[in-house]
Amino acid sequence: MRLGLIADIHGNLFALEAVVDELVREQIDQIICLGDVAALGPQPHEVLARLQALNCPVIMGNTDAWLLNAQVPPEVAAENSRPIYEMAVWCAEQLSQVERDYLHTFPATLERPLGGERTLLCYHGSPRSFDDVIAAVTPDATVKEMLAGYSAAVMVGGHTHTQMVRRYEDVHIINVGSVGLPGVNAGSPELAKNRNVSWAEYGILSVEQGRLSIDLRRTPIDVNRMIQAAMRTRMPHLDWWVQKWK
Repeated sequence: MRLGLIADIHGNLFALEAVVDELVREQIDQIICLGDVAALGPQPHEVLARLQALNCPVIMGNTDAWLLNAQVPPEVAAENSRPIYEMAVWCAEQLSQVERDYLHTFPATLERPLGGERTLLCYHGSPRSFDDVIAAVTPDATVKEMLAGYSAAVMVGGHTHTQMVRRYEDVHIINVGSVGLPGVNAGSPELAKNRNVSWAEYGILSVEQGRLSIDLRRTPIDVNRMIQAAMRTRMPHLDWWVQKWK
């Protein structure tokens, strides 16, 4: 069994297509998306349509939830925060009621058997909340609280846009990074920031003859072509988005 694991597409169809093309060549059995699919990117409608065409399960991410109640909170005054909310509102306005209904189908977690007694648990931030941050620097005591009541041989999520393999007790915790915004780190100022980004991130989990492996990947993309495609849209604060690739 081979599973393609993608997360944090953020409305970037160009990057998603590059990853899907590679996964098709790898003869993946199934793709699982770990959330944050449409908001904060230039092609929210197109990304949702592509995921539906792939017929892959999608986990609810924090920005997916934003799209279902998108507004700029009155208390958001900081210059670095307002563009993000205004971009989310613009993305929400692009979606039809059918697409909103599709977002409502995203579960908080998803479990898959890996053979024997092993299972895979998928989420966005943590099994407890899509807002949680599990990073390499997160204290064990905090991780314990986030995983309370859940068990699996492998747990995989996104949210931080930072690829990671971490052992916690008997669990391997995986973060597959970001397909569509790997130049943005999310959730903690302690996380390292990728610079001069020219790739999309994802993972492949394989179980063959009882052996389990995880392959974290960065596939190269043509950033100039991607930016040109984005500039043909009317997304606000496009300069903010472009700078994340510089």
